[in-house]
Amino acid sequence: MAQDSSVPPGSLWDDIKAGTANLGQYIGALGRPSLRLGVTGLSRAGKTVFITGLVHALVSGGRMPAFRAMAEGRITAARLVQHPDDALPRFAYEEHLATLTGPDRHWPQSTRAISGLSLEIEYESRQRYLGGLIGGGASRLGLDLVDYPGEWLLDLPLLAKDYATFSAEIFAKAGEGQRREPFAAFVAAARAVDPAAPADEPEIRRLADLFGTALRACRDDGRGLSALAPGRFLMPGDLEGAPALTFAPLPGGAGAGAAESLGGVMARRYEAYKSRIVRPFFTEHFARIDRQVVLVDVLSALNGGAEALADLETALVDVLAAFRIGARSLLASLFAPRVTRILFAATKADHLHHTNHDRLEALLGVLVRRAYHRAQAAGVPSESLALASIRATREVMARQGGQDLPCVAGIPLAGERLGETRFDGETEAALFPGDLPEDVEVIFRGRPVPLSFLRFRPPGPEARRQAEGLPHIRLDRALEFLLGDQLS
Repeated sequence: MAQDSSVPPGSLWDDIKAGTANLGQYIGALGRPSLRLGVTGLSRAGKTVFITGLVHALVSGGRMPAFRAMAEGRITAARLVQHPDDALPRFAYEEHLATLTGPDRHWPQSTRAISGLSLEIEYESRQRYLGGLIGGGASRLGLDLVDYPGEWLLDLPLLAKDYATFSAEIFAKAGEGQRREPFAAFVAAARAVDPAAPADEPEIRRLADLFGTALRACRDDGRGLSALAPGRFLMPGDLEGAPALTFAPLPGGAGAGAAESLGGVMARRYEAYKSRIVRPFFTEHFARIDRQVVLVDVLSALNGGAEALADLETALVDVLAAFRIGARSLLASLFAPRVTRILFAATKADHLHHTNHDRLEALLGVLVRRAYHRAQAAGVPSESLALASIRATREVMARQGGQDLPCVAGIPLAGERLGETRFDGETEAALFPGDLPEDVEVIFRGRPVPLSFLRFRPPGPEARRQAEGLPHIRLDRALEFLLGDQLS
């Protein structure tokens, strides 16, 4: 095993490299105060919609009663500016907004690679120093957004695992629960090869393709599993087909043979994946984040059942274990960059009636409890909330069987089905999605939750006019938690 690949994230070398960049940011912030906000979440959690809604709310000055700086009229302007990292692809805000608000009103494509966007916020500060002699008045804050797939964070624990450990864990899980069927073809193929045989590129590619297909089937096909590493097999970005993504585990982690054997090449490519893909992401981007949003698609996991929920909890623990959490200071910036606030957000709250939002937040709290407590123990403010970055439904009451039911109404996407009804993408429908139990702990004990969900089109012009911008649920609370103290 290559020496550098055994060094886990958080090592002294990683700290020095990341700390050098952070020290430069710290000094630069003396002239331009800035905040670097990371936005992540697993597939279909709504990262693109969240960033688009957040930026639009700031730029357009939408209705944000819980975001005090905006509600008090102290934000005088917010504009897009050049991102300080010229090597980072730009988040396509204008294109995503046009997709959401255009005549066809579609949801934008989900995050598949890292991107960034920067804003400059002008505001009236209330803070004064030296007995009120200085401070207050016009101030500015730079907000640098970094959007990246949560699947990439699932790879960070691999930095502390050699090929044998990685392989053993994959094959142990492959025989369990909902992983058994999608992994069957790969397991059979991997057990049929001789790791000591000379490496054969078509055979390596075949095994890598079967492995990737199994991972994607665990995420899709109604299973909704989440703890699926290596994450770049699910979200390759611009590395699709690269040799570093063309490997697979082998039974027993057989990678100690000759360098040019099948097992030797697999092990070498695994180490290359860690050193050339995973570690640079950590040192160049992830370790420099000040505050973090973790978006969670709890409702999809609910549809997948108790196993999918448990798997989501495992994935969230892995994700949050990657964060370095603690107070920010010059010394911390130099040697141990820290995330100083973490927001966990259960997305798509507009799919449930508001009477269930507290229960959705409680369910999210159970899912992130271990990671949340770890953050709290370090004195890091953390919060869990249910939100809809852009609200696609409204609430109505419908009478069925002599009973009034709290429903959500909207225009389902074309092709959505409910029973025998197939929607055309133009007709509004009201749906009773069901209720979460008051005691959400019972869900983790295997109690089924009968819920029904439809995918709705983005809000139309009338809903946007009524909301004085893009309608949302608790996006203002999210902004207050993430930015409020910086705009006081």
